[in-house]
Amino acid sequence: MTLHMREKQAATVPKADILPRARGTLDLTTKPRGTRSAIDRLRTSGCVRVLFPRSEKAVEAIVINTSGGLTGGDSLSFTAVAGAGSQLTLTTQAAERVYRASADVARVETRLGAQAGSLLQWLPQELILFEGARLRRRLRVDLAADARLLLAEPVIFGRTAMGERLRDVMFSDRIAVWREGAPLYLDGLDLGGDLETCMARPALGGGAGAMVSLVYVAPDAEAQLGPLRGMMPVTGGVSLMRDDLLVLRLLASDSLELRRSLLPILDRLSRDTLPTSWRL
Repeated sequence: MTLHMREKQAATVPKADILPRARGTLDLTTKPRGTRSAIDRLRTSGCVRVLFPRSEKAVEAIVINTSGGLTGGDSLSFTAVAGAGSQLTLTTQAAERVYRASADVARVETRLGAQAGSLLQWLPQELILFEGARLRRRLRVDLAADARLLLAEPVIFGRTAMGERLRDVMFSDRIAVWREGAPLYLDGLDLGGDLETCMARPALGGGAGAMVSLVYVAPDAEAQLGPLRGMMPVTGGVSLMRDDLLVLRLLASDSLELRRSLLPILDRLSRDTLPTSWRL
């Protein structure tokens, strides 16, 4: 191969910063229609698609990332609002995977709203972090004074069944719930570097390979406190932050153990309306 041919071949290899990246957006709002809820506005673009299974009262939306996962430079943006008097449940078709990033970070921005008298449930399936993952995730929810919310964000730290070890990971996560323009719940998590060693620390994870953060805003929050505490394993805890605000954090050794503890909790708080995709 001549020098000219080698230079020409090298020029055809895409650099990390110009490789094709996944982009996707969702814009969804709901409204009441008689005794049921209906889609008011829907727009998707890029790698995001949505399925709508039949539901008795709520609009149930299953969000699909057709790119098959996230890596450095990918960007997803979700906007969804439960309109006044309607019910909206959002979930995902399967666990979202965050793969090794050769450059940049993956970004997921989610903005949710629940208007007067509405119910919003944000129940994505697990987020799985792979070795080398780089993810910046932001979630904000804006609630009306009497809106109800059930929010759960499960995270899996690598595939323990595959013997995967997370030695180089960056995960920056923020959850913000606002009500009537004032902060109701703010949570931040920053994990970086040798995640396996970090999560092994007793004060942080005690060797956990999975976790979930859950927020429940509803008039019956206080009544749910006792039953939920009775359902908690020793690696979980639930607190009543306000009369209508419950916050739960649960650690588990792996995804299977996490689901065994989490599913009964979600069934209770969702009144047995957990999306079918969670059962598959």
